[in-house]
Amino acid sequence: MTANVEVDPPTAPTSEPSALTHLESQDGRSFVARGPGSERPLPGDYLELEGEDGILAFVEEVSDEASGTGFAATGTLIQVGGGPGPGRPTDSPWHEVPVRATRPDTVQRLLSGADSRLHLGHLAGQEAVGVALVPNRLNRHTFWCGQSGSGKTYALGVLLERILLTTRLPMVVFDPNSDFVRLHEKAVQTETEDEDQAHALHDREVVILRPDDDQSPLRVRFTELTPRAKAAVLRLDPVVDRAEYNALLRLFAGDFHTVDAGQVVPHLHSLGDPDAEALAQRIENLGILEWTKTWAFGAAPVTEVIARRPAATVLDLGSYERHEEQLTVALAVLDDLWARRAERRPLLIVVDEAHNLCPPDPETPLGVAVRDRLVQIAAEGRKYGLWLLLSTQRPSKVHPGIVSQCDNLTLMRMNSRDDLDQLASIFGFVPRGLLAQAARFRQGEALLAGGFVPMPSIVHMRTRVTPQGGTDVPVPMP
Repeated sequence: MTANVEVDPPTAPTSEPSALTHLESQDGRSFVARGPGSERPLPGDYLELEGEDGILAFVEEVSDEASGTGFAATGTLIQVGGGPGPGRPTDSPWHEVPVRATRPDTVQRLLSGADSRLHLGHLAGQEAVGVALVPNRLNRHTFWCGQSGSGKTYALGVLLERILLTTRLPMVVFDPNSDFVRLHEKAVQTETEDEDQAHALHDREVVILRPDDDQSPLRVRFTELTPRAKAAVLRLDPVVDRAEYNALLRLFAGDFHTVDAGQVVPHLHSLGDPDAEALAQRIENLGILEWTKTWAFGAAPVTEVIARRPAATVLDLGSYERHEEQLTVALAVLDDLWARRAERRPLLIVVDEAHNLCPPDPETPLGVAVRDRLVQIAAEGRKYGLWLLLSTQRPSKVHPGIVSQCDNLTLMRMNSRDDLDQLASIFGFVPRGLLAQAARFRQGEALLAGGFVPMPSIVHMRTRVTPQGGTDVPVPMP
């Protein structure tokens, strides 16, 4: 006789992520989670607390247990929902709470926001989770860096498009490599959403100023430069070259008025003053009047264009033949913005390849003047609505007094340990575990941290709506 044995029906497979071990928190804010090595998370991952809806554990550091068979993850507890951004849960301690990998929909509530146009891209490894821009936190300086080939410039274009689409914050772009001169054009797209966004961008006023464009020239007026800027252009030291410097001051303090730089030298020659004659010879010897693509000669200067605040003004500095011309135009614009600071009109100042304008040790008086003005804007400009966005390949190539004032960070692939250590020391709010991953980023991946994103996140940047102005030169093939 055979006994009847009841067999439980097979359990249906579940899509729930498998549980890790447990989480401990003494203060209800930070945590330690321990589990087997097979379930090891990465810095930047999120864990769910079992039975606690709306509370996530954000992993910042992961290390091996002393036994070598498991891991210990540390980080911050976050309250999801109930406001525009993440908050803190209660200060109550947690003991032996089971945790598991977070479902994408839970992370989406934290990072994605309500408007897909705000998405800079998607969370690396989770295409369903968009990472949203927090536009009202662009009122802080931003540092944007990544080594050559990381996709830094393309990703910066994504950010500029999102700003144009979702805010009314005007911007001026210093573009030394002509990478953003097509910010007013539409890239070839197939998706309906991209087409709609391209049309929305087309409705924004984007002004492209080029040195050799008769319709939209990028020019400045020598006569309207500050005394220090004029002296920097002429390589005059107020003490060493005191006679010529004084002649320069007297020239524009008197009855001489003109908008034409070409009239300055003849007027100096006509004065019969040996110091004025020496100043005229200096101008001729330096070839300043040969900068025909720099001086306005009666045309509207760039400062007047920026003063009326188009949605974006792109300055094509890359089309100048001399670096001194780039510096002169940049100095004229920055000085004018600083002179108008009391107007408190918000403006995002985007400086691509920022090491060209604000290196730690400039070699010329013009370079020093530009760097010093940017240092001043970094230190004091925020309260006047002048906000910097600086993009470069290495943090060490930009003056530390500027980098240290930045509250937002975008970091793309970076192999140099020294550079990563420098960033860690400056941006203490960014978990070191996330910074350490930058050496393994693929092209187009970026660590975003600071107030302009909901949480520090490793993001795969979205496709641009406008075309890239500059591209790599291909290798010739048979």
